[in-house]
Amino acid sequence: MDADLDEALELFSAVRPRLFGIAYRMLGSAGEAEDIVQDAWLRWQRTDRTVVENAAAFLATTTTRLAINALQSAHSRRETYIGPWLPEPVDTSADPTLGAEHAEALGFAVLVILERLTPTERAAYVLREAFDYPYAQIAEIVQHSEPAVRQLVSRARRHLAGERRREVAPADQRRLLTAFLAAAQTGDLDALERLFAEDVVSYSDGGGAVRASRFPVRGRHTVAKFVRAFHTTFWGGVTITDAETNGQPSVVLSKDGATFAVLTVVASTEGIDQVLWILNPAKLQAVASGVA
Repeated sequence: MDADLDEALELFSAVRPRLFGIAYRMLGSAGEAEDIVQDAWLRWQRTDRTVVENAAAFLATTTTRLAINALQSAHSRRETYIGPWLPEPVDTSADPTLGAEHAEALGFAVLVILERLTPTERAAYVLREAFDYPYAQIAEIVQHSEPAVRQLVSRARRHLAGERRREVAPADQRRLLTAFLAAAQTGDLDALERLFAEDVVSYSDGGGAVRASRFPVRGRHTVAKFVRAFHTTFWGGVTITDAETNGQPSVVLSKDGATFAVLTVVASTEGIDQVLWILNPAKLQAVASGVA
């Protein structure tokens, strides 16, 4: 490797965590985000770097535009996804904000809501709220005027504010997750109902690859009965490992040494609002390697 390419790699490596953080928030998939980052590296190698004034800005722009294009095709794929779609979990125990100034646009519930935005709205929101990019720079990246970008971010904020509840602190979320696990394993219907908000929803993402509910299960009593229904067959021989995925307390479930699920809850002052079961094997590879 020549000196020029050595320097190019050094510059790229310095901003790589940020590039992955942008791409992951845009796509909700660690695998697709890695592909975007690799593509950005290949383009960086082919670029006439002598005319690039700011390498970090150039690479962020390249990554964001690649992610916008990828998200447009991802949307069409997700329309035919079997069952509920949930983001691919990423281990954030070593990097709670995943390469950003803030942990915004990283949690599972928010990433699901972001799926309803246009790719450009999502990019503008992610760059502003997670990475603190100035509006003028975002405008250059997404190729819109600055007033238009301000509107994109404002619209995205209103959309999220209309669907999000105020989440409890991580310590309370961990406590509720632990209590849920205890009640789920014993099939304690009353304990489950006490933990749930009235309009709790359980989402199971199996992607058609494993057995999982293909529809969201809604309502306190219905979700409690759903969880109790499989407690005698689901939990036998399961090892539960505490984890932090997407900036929130989670557990990794394994059996006979093989990871088969990531489980987490989204909780507010009203109780557990969502129970998220990520069961699609294609989404567990990064987490499984971290636990092994």
